[in-house]
Amino acid sequence: MVPSSGRPDAAGNPQTELLAMKAQIRHMQSLASLGELTGTATHEFNNVLMTVINYAKLGLRNQDAASKEKALTKILEASERAAVITNTILAQARNRSDAKEPTDLVALIRDTLVLMQREMQKYRISVELDLAEHLPMISASGNQIQRLLLNLMTNARQAMGEGGTLLIRVAADATAKSPQGAPTQIELTVRDTGAGIPDEVLPRIFDPFFSTKAGPDETGKGGTGLGLAACKEIIDEHGGRVRVESSLGRGTAFVIRFPVTIAEQAAA
Repeated sequence: MVPSSGRPDAAGNPQTELLAMKAQIRHMQSLASLGELTGTATHEFNNVLMTVINYAKLGLRNQDAASKEKALTKILEASERAAVITNTILAQARNRSDAKEPTDLVALIRDTLVLMQREMQKYRISVELDLAEHLPMISASGNQIQRLLLNLMTNARQAMGEGGTLLIRVAADATAKSPQGAPTQIELTVRDTGAGIPDEVLPRIFDPFFSTKAGPDETGKGGTGLGLAACKEIIDEHGGRVRVESSLGRGTAFVIRFPVTIAEQAAA
């Protein structure tokens, strides 16, 4: 059927239907990420409130200057942490824009870890950071990269169960440099000491709706088959590349390379 405009009807067009399905999947991924982020932030914010309440009581009970100063210092620290949590969840909820801008990956990792701190402590996960200093910016949507980080950290925590070590490393990619010797790519590694991924499963981990989990865990996270699919899409949209290294019984590493902003490459 040809409409009055003379163009073929979009209905039934395989390409149009594929684009519509991709848009639906992207929307579901966004909702799933926001839901998990909200749950994480709620737990973290409650933890902050308990800190504020307890130290406020301490300050009221003890009239000496030293106790009051300690209480006020702890309340200030908790309040600053609460501000980071609030700003993070509000930024994701607004879904302001997917526009990319120069982004400090290391700073984004530190902010994301604030949201994951309580969860890592609950499951006795040790977090090791190896974050290079004075790295060039990447061109990125901060909202999307934070979703990527939250998904990778949550997957790592779930792979380890009780105990284990999460290593997060950021460094300049030594294999990618400009003619002047400046780095043109930043390498992010998220490594766990969990069960590892079987060889027969590894090729499918980024497929939408594919999951080896029976459903969400006790924190309400995971099991949708959308987390790693969203990660791959975010990486692709940022011109990045991902490599997965896994060994049964020893753990898994996601190694991701992001291009440095064009402006910084030019400046170098």
